[in-house]
Amino acid sequence: MVQSNYEILGIRNEATKSEIRDSFRKLVLEHHSDRGGNDELFKKIKQAFDDLKLGKKFPDSPEEKTKKSRFYSGDSEEEKRKRNLILSRDVAKEVVRAQEWVAALNRIDATGVRLFGSKKLGQLEFERKATKALSIKGKYWAGNLSYDHSIIMWGSMTSPYFSENTEEKTVIHVKDGKFSLIDPLENGYLIEHGAKILVDNGDIIVGDVYGKKEILPDPSGKVGLFFTKEHFTELIAPNGKIVGGFIRNTVKLEADTIMVINLEDNVKIKGRDISILGNKVTHDVEIKLMKGGKIKFHDKGSGFDISDDAILQLENGKEFCLQDLKKSEMIGYGGEDITYDYLDTVGAKKRNGSEKSWRSKFGFGN
Repeated sequence: MVQSNYEILGIRNEATKSEIRDSFRKLVLEHHSDRGGNDELFKKIKQAFDDLKLGKKFPDSPEEKTKKSRFYSGDSEEEKRKRNLILSRDVAKEVVRAQEWVAALNRIDATGVRLFGSKKLGQLEFERKATKALSIKGKYWAGNLSYDHSIIMWGSMTSPYFSENTEEKTVIHVKDGKFSLIDPLENGYLIEHGAKILVDNGDIIVGDVYGKKEILPDPSGKVGLFFTKEHFTELIAPNGKIVGGFIRNTVKLEADTIMVINLEDNVKIKGRDISILGNKVTHDVEIKLMKGGKIKFHDKGSGFDISDDAILQLENGKEFCLQDLKKSEMIGYGGEDITYDYLDTVGAKKRNGSEKSWRSKFGFGN
């Protein structure tokens, strides 16, 4: 028997919006993969919550899911790729129309709401507000968009990484304002698959950020040979801050201030004031600290998970292995600021049995 969305969330059919939200939050904390949960169950819970927000009592059947799929999924990989390229081209054209419409409203400083796309392509609702901010609702998955003021999004962002056409790639450029996702962790909104966000003068507030790695056959046609193609998801706010969740799998972040939870698997970040709130910096992570800056690892547990290839580099080129900083009790033992000037002057010296701990030797307190 098919479970209703209420049953999936473990609530009664007459549950209030507040009860639905509270139950969803509780289940997300229990079943998120970062807490050892099951990915498929987490997706099921998230979909049930989204459905109930729309008033749907039961989840989609397999047939309904197929009809609503934005990307074509036939039997042949080559055929799927061709169809998806066509869909991405059509979506990018819709974004061009949206750009022209928004620019016209901007010129006369007017408000307006309009849908772009279709049921086949997926619909995006654009609204220019009296505050000059642009609101976008729906999943944004192809096309370039530039806007003079802040952009607020209700939805995830992805990019057609399989396309070689730069005009079809997902790129959002905010010239003077901030880019933000509304309650991204609660709503499960992601930035993924090579999407790019550039904010000239403002902040970027998002949830989890993922890139994409493709394993492709050797272009020479040699059987059994493959290569990895990286599609970096990039967030850049040179004069502002980036606030994000879990940053994973081929991502670049650059901002004056960066605050994230964990960094995992081929992540490169560059900033002046960097805060790592979680307890993981793993697998090919590179952190570049700008002159005059500082970095802080907030977790105070000795079990901080750091891979051997994770490095911290100063703007002048000096490099430090994060494992060495952990062994020196600069990571995971109190969460103090580690300043650029300190690292540049002292260097990453390893403790030995005859030395005092770094914490006491360099004035980190008792």
